[in-house]
Amino acid sequence: MARNNISNKMLLENILRFLFDSIGSPISTKKISDTLTSKGMSISNHTVENYITSFVESFLIYKAERFDVKGKNLLARDYKYYVVDVGLRSHLLGKKADSDMGRILENIVYLELLRRGYKVYVGKVDNLEIDFVAKNRDGLKYFQVALSLRDEKLLERELKSLQKTGDHYPKYLLTLDMDLEADYDGITKINVIDWLLNKK
Repeated sequence: MARNNISNKMLLENILRFLFDSIGSPISTKKISDTLTSKGMSISNHTVENYITSFVESFLIYKAERFDVKGKNLLARDYKYYVVDVGLRSHLLGKKADSDMGRILENIVYLELLRRGYKVYVGKVDNLEIDFVAKNRDGLKYFQVALSLRDEKLLERELKSLQKTGDHYPKYLLTLDMDLEADYDGITKINVIDWLLNKK
């Protein structure tokens, strides 16, 4: 607040709370502005953008840009944000923070990919989404993250976006299911805890 000359602590906390509550969801500055304005806190898109920039520069949140897998270019809207520490999120949101374990798991995977040295994007292929496109000098890796994939329809949905990439980069389904590792035509399903503990 001091470094960026921010005086409205309540507004800052409300924007941060909105971002923390929306981890893993595509959001725009307009959506934040409209939501807060509807609650009686009039704020411009530009001001929201400045606050978000301050959060990113302070390493409270990370901004994941969207990546068009087929066109191999970045898309300039509706970014996703992830929190640097899910404990901070729990502190700010209280009991509400534990209501969506899927988002928390996604946030953990995002942070681990960063720790492993990848540049991490949110993938878009046609009208489908890939949770993470991880890029380094060796190329790309694709990741879908879900609490469980035992439901056949959910498994089919998660596989579909990976199948449509049209390339042969490694593809992974990370889940908390304790099943044995499985392969779906080159797409590896693996327990996320095993993946997190894998040092390779």
